[in-house]
Amino acid sequence: PAQSLASAISHALYDNRRVTLRAIGAGSVNQAMKGCAIARGYVAQRGLDLVVRPGFTEVEGKLGDELSAMIFVVRVE
Repeated sequence: PAQSLASAISHALYDNRRVTLRAIGAGSVNQAMKGCAIARGYVAQRGLDLVVRPGFTEVEGKLGDELSAMIFVVRVE
């Protein structure tokens, strides 16, 4: 899963698209960060440096309740 995410992140960045990830739960946050770390290696091969800006947001759950989520804004420099 993390390698597939890394590939998707890399290709989106190559196409100059904005990449924002949202993760709810420890496992999802872990996979998102792994994906970013792997993608950083992919884009480095093209001389780019991947930067991740983490933050928090609230999302509506299935039962209408508010859930805290991590958000990751990914870009290259």
